[in-house]
Amino acid sequence: MTVTHDLSFITLISNAHILVKLIMALLLILSLTSWTYIFRKVFALRNARAQTEQFERSFWAGGNLHTLHQSASSQREQNGPLARIFEAGMGEFIKGKQAARDAADMAPTLDGARRAMRAAFQRELDALDIHLNFLASVGSVSPYIGLLGTVWGIMNAFLGLANVQQATLAVVAPGIAEALIATAIGLFAAIPAVVAYNRFTHDIDRLAIRFESFVEEFSNILQRQAR
Repeated sequence: MTVTHDLSFITLISNAHILVKLIMALLLILSLTSWTYIFRKVFALRNARAQTEQFERSFWAGGNLHTLHQSASSQREQNGPLARIFEAGMGEFIKGKQAARDAADMAPTLDGARRAMRAAFQRELDALDIHLNFLASVGSVSPYIGLLGTVWGIMNAFLGLANVQQATLAVVAPGIAEALIATAIGLFAAIPAVVAYNRFTHDIDRLAIRFESFVEEFSNILQRQAR
C-alpha cells in the first residue's frame, strides 16, 4: 500500500513544528515591514530628486537670492532638501551681513553660512538614510533566521524516525519539506531588502554629491557678494 502525503504549501506550514511556525511568522513580519519601508523610500527619493532638480533650475535661472530665500523660507517642506540647505546658508549670511560693519567682518559670516549649510546638509542626509539600517539588517539576518527554522525542522523530522519501524524517504520527506520552507521565506525576506538597500544607498550618494557641490558653489557666490 502506497502512503501519500499532502505536500501543499499551506499544509506543510500548518503541520510544521511550533518553533518553525514562529520563525516563519517573524520572517513574514520582517518581510512586510521591509516592503513598507521600500515603497516609502522609493517615493521619498523620487520626490527629493524632483524637488532638487526644480530648485536647481530656479537657482541657476539667475533670480534674486533674497526673493529665492523668502520663497524657500515660506515653503520649506514643499521645496525639498536642497532648498532647505540654501535657506539655512542664506539665512545665516543675511543675519551676519546685517551685523557686519565692513567687508573685513564678513569672514566669520561666510564661515557661519558654510557651517549652517553643512549642518542642514547632514540633517537632510540623515532624513534620507532613515530605515536603511533596518533593510540592511533584514537582508543580512533573515537567511540565518530561516536556516534556524530549517535546522530545527529537519532535526525533528529525523527524531520522528525513532518511532517508525521502516525509515523511507516518503516518511521523512514531509518533515524536511516543512523545514525548508523556513529557509525559502528567509530568502524571500532578505533578497528584496538587500537589493533595495544597495539601490537606495546609490541614489542617496548621488544626491549627497549634488548637495555637496551646491554647498561649495553657493559658498563661492556668497564670497563674491561679500566683497
